[in-house]
Amino acid sequence: NVNNSNNRKEEESHKVWDSRRIMAFFTNSVTALKTVVTAIGAGVAVWGIINLLEGYGNDNPGAKSQGIKQLMAGGGIVIIAQTVIPQLTSLFS
Repeated sequence: NVNNSNNRKEEESHKVWDSRRIMAFFTNSVTALKTVVTAIGAGVAVWGIINLLEGYGNDNPGAKSQGIKQLMAGGGIVIIAQTVIPQLTSLFS
């Protein structure tokens, strides 16, 4: 009886440890996803700034329009990465 009780306690402690380990992995993965999506958004925004400046330099309204759209899209991606993605950690806890 004592041996069975010890085995159950050991199995329960392993289950708790495994679930903590899985949550830690999930939390780290969400942090990495946030970083990657932020970097992509920043890249799109920088590309938009370059197109916008090129449009002003060449007096090209098409390039200006595309540049401002890319700048706003990149900013939107960054905002989503900073606000929505961190909420994924509370999804499973």
